[in-house]
Amino acid sequence: MPKPEIFITFRVTEEEKDLLKQYCEQEGRTQTDILREMIRRLKRRLKG
Repeated sequence: MPKPEIFITFRVTEEEKDLLKQYCEQEGRTQTDILREMIRRLKRRLKG
């Protein structure tokens, strides 16, 4: 059975939004994909 998805909403500056958008366009990936990857990296860093 697939895990239920949870929606997270947070505020960013216009500059941060533009930076994320630019990075997504450069990589050809969605914002969701990029942010999920960043969260997974945090998990690995916490494990040390």
